[in-house]
Amino acid sequence: MAEAQAATANSGAAIARPSVLSLSIKEKAALYASYMPFLINGGIFVPTNKPYKIADEIYLILSLMEDSAKYPIAGKVAWVTPAGANNNKAQGVGVHFPADESGKRVKMRIEEILGAAVNSSRGTHTL
Repeated sequence: MAEAQAATANSGAAIARPSVLSLSIKEKAALYASYMPFLINGGIFVPTNKPYKIADEIYLILSLMEDSAKYPIAGKVAWVTPAGANNNKAQGVGVHFPADESGKRVKMRIEEILGAAVNSSRGTHTL
């Protein structure tokens, strides 16, 4: 097994690393439009022109409004809005938060900020 790994490493094949994205949300309305509460662990829509596929790993650095903390999230792509999507939806990906402590922490913080708005029927970047 180690020989196969060494052969792969020597052949110049790159080991896939999660892509790194950064998202800074400055307003509650933007947070509402980006948050994906329908995902089991919660998630967030990240506008990007980079091509992604469902289940791609993403490392996201998330900043929320006045919160001085940055939330590092190792998530997976759960949603893709391609360029030219219907209703002029923004191109980007939905990043599913992990089931670990970092995912629970950011989900709880977002829902704390949004309060009752989480259950609103207003349109979002995803649904």
